[in-house]
Amino acid sequence: MDHWGEGGNQRVVMEDQQQAAKSRVVRVDSEESWDLFITQANNQGRPVFVHFSASWCVPSLAMNSYFEELARTYQDIVFLSVDVDELKGVASKMEVKAMPTFVLMRNGELITKFVGANPEEMRRRIDVFAHSLLPTNMVE
Repeated sequence: MDHWGEGGNQRVVMEDQQQAAKSRVVRVDSEESWDLFITQANNQGRPVFVHFSASWCVPSLAMNSYFEELARTYQDIVFLSVDVDELKGVASKMEVKAMPTFVLMRNGELITKFVGANPEEMRRRIDVFAHSLLPTNMVE
């Protein structure tokens, strides 16, 4: 049984619940939205990390929480989720042939692409990419 602690614990729990409800991953629901998100990200100089998935693909669904965790960690990167069955044109244009597929892009250019439910590989690739974005005077 959960108990409310003394003092400010109730506020902390409520903030955690609000944060959990507010996803940083944007679900793309149309090809027009895809084009808009990519254009906006390019105009803002922000990289885009895309999770191509399908509602019937268990490994894709298993990666959702890891993808959300990365989205909270890397606030300067736009995180998008694309259901390949809903947006076949986008999946085809990005040459997605299996799920899950992860694509990292910057300025409309493909930086890295990999297939499979592998949280360690996903984190490694985005860490390497994020590190490459640091100004040279900040690299230790």
